Amino acid sequence: MLKKMQMGKILGIDLGTTKSAIAHLEGNIPEMILTPEGHRLLPSIVAFTATGEKLVGQPAKSQMITNPLNTIASVKTLMGKKYSEVEPYLKEFSFHIIKYGDDLLRIEVNNQIYSPEEISAMILRKLKDAADRYLSDPIDGVIITVPAYFNDSQRQATKDAGAIAGLDVKRIINEPTAASLAYSGDLKKKAKLIVYDFGGGTIDISVLDVQNGVIKVLATAGNTHLGGNNFDIALTQKLIREFAAENHINLANDKAAMQRIREAAENAKIELSAIDECEINLPFITESEDGPLHLIKYLRKSEFENLVKNEIEQTLEICGRALHNANLRISDIDEFLLVGGSTRIPYVQQKVRDFFKKEPNRKVNPDEIVAMGAATQGSIIKGESKDILLLDVTPLALGVKTYGGAFTRIINANTTIPVSRSLIFSTVEDNQTEVDIQIFQGEREIAEENKFLGKFTLLTIKPAPRGVPRIEVTFNINVNGMLKVGAIDLSSKNKKEILITQSGLLSKDEVEKLKEEAKKLSALDLKKKENIVKKNKLINQIYALDQISKNKTLPDEIKNRCAQLIKRAKKEIDGENGDVMNTLEKQLLELWKEAAKISGQTELQPLQENGAMENDSNRKNAAESEKHSKKEDTKPLKISF
Repeated sequence: MLKKMQMGKILGIDLGTTKSAIAHLEGNIPEMILTPEGHRLLPSIVAFTATGEKLVGQPAKSQMITNPLNTIASVKTLMGKKYSEVEPYLKEFSFHIIKYGDDLLRIEVNNQIYSPEEISAMILRKLKDAADRYLSDPIDGVIITVPAYFNDSQRQATKDAGAIAGLDVKRIINEPTAASLAYSGDLKKKAKLIVYDFGGGTIDISVLDVQNGVIKVLATAGNTHLGGNNFDIALTQKLIREFAAENHINLANDKAAMQRIREAAENAKIELSAIDECEINLPFITESEDGPLHLIKYLRKSEFENLVKNEIEQTLEICGRALHNANLRISDIDEFLLVGGSTRIPYVQQKVRDFFKKEPNRKVNPDEIVAMGAATQGSIIKGESKDILLLDVTPLALGVKTYGGAFTRIINANTTIPVSRSLIFSTVEDNQTEVDIQIFQGEREIAEENKFLGKFTLLTIKPAPRGVPRIEVTFNINVNGMLKVGAIDLSSKNKKEILITQSGLLSKDEVEKLKEEAKKLSALDLKKKENIVKKNKLINQIYALDQISKNKTLPDEIKNRCAQLIKRAKKEIDGENGDVMNTLEKQLLELWKEAAKISGQTELQPLQENGAMENDSNRKNAAESEKHSKKEDTKPLKISF
């Protein structure tokens, strides 16, 4: 008899600059999956402690100020980048970025070297672990979103990060397009709409055409260096300038002070969305010859708006460019959607509302909509949502370097994908037997001014006068927006092709190596977690026995045995021998039962695992346990995933 296989889910992941999220489809409704800490959003932060412990998400964010050098934030802005591309912005990062190889970049932490893909994989792995706990169905794969203006290198880096995390990445889709999918149930049968996606690190504008369930992307425009983080940086620099003017001390070289100011700037930005004035109060920010100095400032909303005015105007220029690329006017737009955390700023909302001359659609949380849309795309791929068809576009032109260094476009920007296009080329010298195919992406007319993606050489071309050989070059973009380039000599039929997989970043072998390392680390992490659970059980059992041993009805012989066993057990709390801890826990339990029988106690102190949900009946006992731990100065235990 055949057994029906259980179908798994394809989840949606928004891998964001400042926050990430994961969602699944429950029926036809996208739902967020909570992090282990119980939040809907996961801070995109990874940290390494002095003892080598790895923290991801909220635990990493909580210790940023005290551990800035070993805390990695905004790693998305480094994905798919060369060292020379980020060198001008190095001061914006609290951690150490180094040049690796020819022009690659790596992150150095505690004398260990990591690629941006590895750090992103740690964030993705925590999201996957959250989903494994939350869902009863298996996970077949994931959809990961990227900014529409991510180039091929950045898209491939994102897919590599997913692979390192042990995920089957079914599709890479654009964030604004994912947002439109989440809104699709609210959209009219026929509408032109704009998705204004303003996140922590990027701005993306997409123009879409919706007709009877078909969502077609008409044009995209954006900037991968402009986001809410720019506001934090601008405010941080303002505070540093003003402090230097008042105290003649430059805080820019003090990493810990910079991290405190940056966090205060972010909090001020958030507060000013709700109030007209906020206080920035950072006591003991530095020392002078006269003693400690404090940074105390009052910031008005109008000051902040004036500080970020130019950046917001830039986003409106990008809106205009996207409309121009789609051959539309503002009056043609039926609706616009606000996506991304930076759209929570009232001044941003006001300026965009004035630009489009209408109110935005606010039906879905702007921080969660991208992950929800990605989950919807997962259901489309599985064939579960057959009433929606998504047609995305490539954001930048793709082509080759031709004679003289010109950039010859083979696929234009805003071409619907998947797509395959070809052009015929020839040789520039008599009897030329080979040609170099150099591939670029961008909108500049000179090839070298665009993003270099890769190259290969087509050999054994049939000798002939220049201009006679016919060489067909084909560009093929798949549904993930990733590129394969092939060339064929039409006379000899000799051909060669290349899949643009790394663009000088991680090779397939490196990705496989990192996946293997991730598996090993996963086993070590699991072992650590098991030991932590055992320690917690042992601590609770010690407490239970200690409590009952204080009962006056117990004979001294039982009390002495309790004291000796508790003393032995406490010595093992900081150890790593799980078998010993298990044995001691059983011995403690047996002795507790013996003491309870004599004292007439029938209820045992409940065992609590870190991260387990409490129910009403044991909250009081847990609180008592915590109170006792503080009294006894028990070493606090911390669990991270």
